[in-house]
Amino acid sequence: MAEGIEVAEAYRRKANKKGKVNVKMFKDLVIANRSYRGYDESYKMSREELLELVDCARLSPCSVNAQPFKYFLAWESKTVHTIQSLTKWAAALPNLQIPHEGMCPTGFIVICQDREVSDSLAAHQKDLGIAAQTMLLAAAEKELGGCIIASFSPEKLKSALHLAENLTPVLVVAVGKPIEKIVLTEIEDGESTKYYRDEHDVHYVPKRKLEDIIV
Repeated sequence: MAEGIEVAEAYRRKANKKGKVNVKMFKDLVIANRSYRGYDESYKMSREELLELVDCARLSPCSVNAQPFKYFLAWESKTVHTIQSLTKWAAALPNLQIPHEGMCPTGFIVICQDREVSDSLAAHQKDLGIAAQTMLLAAAEKELGGCIIASFSPEKLKSALHLAENLTPVLVVAVGKPIEKIVLTEIEDGESTKYYRDEHDVHYVPKRKLEDIIV
């Protein structure tokens, strides 16, 4: 088994530092914020929890303060299942069915661009990433987790959710209570960055070393 940082350790360190806001605590949140693809389906996300995440995205920086995004919240089982069926996960693991049966997220946030605010999808790609990352960092602070999903058909999703004509789905964020084990490993320069799983379904995420990304 490859050596590395077990993500659960970051949650434990964070829990021991409640009330002490510092850089180390933020780094633990960053480590804990993984692309989770396995969830405890007995934990049901609520509308209130999803609203709290969106509120964090709402307060985030945005190019020229345009704020072109609107958010569709899904927490009811039928709608969650509909969105799940229209998304594709873990492209690097094509031989596995992920999420595994019984391990799907129990909430989704569909980020939509309001084309009446801005008709240029390309102009706000950076803002889109900031919004999604902010929501997942907020989720990690609550010991929840999620996954940013771009593999879906905007037209099919828009139709299924009966979205207004001016709204275009641009990103899907899954949210739930993660139950899978993820380990971050360091690799030598030139080695593969492709994530993988071992025979125990432990998910490994290779990361380049700090000294290898400084120019």
